[in-house]
Amino acid sequence: MSGHNKWSTIKRKKGATDAKRGKKFTKIIKEIIIAAKEGGGDPDTNSRLRLAVQNAKGANMPKDNIERAIKKAVGADAVSYIEISFEGYAPHGIAVFAECLTDNNNRTVASIRSAFNKYGGNLGTNGSLAFLFDRKGIFTIKNEGLSLDDIELEMIDAGAEDFDVDGDTITITCAKENFGSISKKLAELGIEAEEAALKRIPNDTKKLDVDSAKKVLKFIEVLEDDDDIQNVYHNLEMTDELAEALE
Repeated sequence: MSGHNKWSTIKRKKGATDAKRGKKFTKIIKEIIIAAKEGGGDPDTNSRLRLAVQNAKGANMPKDNIERAIKKAVGADAVSYIEISFEGYAPHGIAVFAECLTDNNNRTVASIRSAFNKYGGNLGTNGSLAFLFDRKGIFTIKNEGLSLDDIELEMIDAGAEDFDVDGDTITITCAKENFGSISKKLAELGIEAEEAALKRIPNDTKKLDVDSAKKVLKFIEVLEDDDDIQNVYHNLEMTDELAEALE
């Protein structure tokens, strides 16, 4: 299993609490709002909104919450979010890339700078670390009654680079340009992804001892708990020893 998938699996296990689920809902709602505000409130004609709604359903968000978020986005009192990113180094030289949606840039900058300072990190300039990450399409689907061999062949034909099975979860990875073809193929097969997104996957990873790695992951967790931050990516290698220590 790749390091990205190990980390995703650990986060799914740790994120089962109501508090974590609530934070995930908050992030999804913000994505729905900005998507609807940009391209209108009809998922049939707004691909970004359609994807956000799909991810909301995959996270078991109630339909009423989804509809309220869309109405809020297209209403006269809609909140305006801006998309910004931050790049820097966590302790021990681990590269970190954070994507944000915020309605208060000053608040977000102050919060993120404070986190980097508190945990011994170093906040860099935009674009300074982007080269360390590749944009990949990541699809997570439930392994329920599927013919894995058939599905894997279909996904490879549609452009998948990796097909990873971990218990009841299948993770499909593809190049950015094949995101649409994978989405289309899953739809043709009647399979709805629990989550589908373009993510930043490190093109090289750095290995740390378990104690050092735990300190880095504590910093990553602090960033992920910030309501203004949508996604946090890093290049810490998730070794078997580290994964076992986190379970």
